[in-house]
Amino acid sequence: MSIQSINVEVAYALPEKQIIRAVNVDAGTTIGAAIVQSGIMMDFPDLDIELENAKVGVFGKVATMTTVLTDGDRIEIYRPLIADPKEVRRKRAAEGKVMKKGG
Repeated sequence: MSIQSINVEVAYALPEKQIIRAVNVDAGTTIGAAIVQSGIMMDFPDLDIELENAKVGVFGKVATMTTVLTDGDRIEIYRPLIADPKEVRRKRAAEGKVMKKGG
């Protein structure tokens, strides 16, 4: 009896560099196992992915490291946000109000 394999991709991007790596894994493989198997962490030596804490998704939908993959899935490893989007909008709105008053 042979174990069926599936093809998936593992993607990670920085502003200056991105990698999408095709990986052949056993059916039933989880996102965490596929990331490790892909070796993508070696391409980003400064990337310290703590597999239990990393934010990941499949085709833009948030998932967990224990999510079981299906053939053709693309795993995306998300970077932490540098700035809180709500705070950026608040700041931008406040600056806009100040500019309008002075105009």
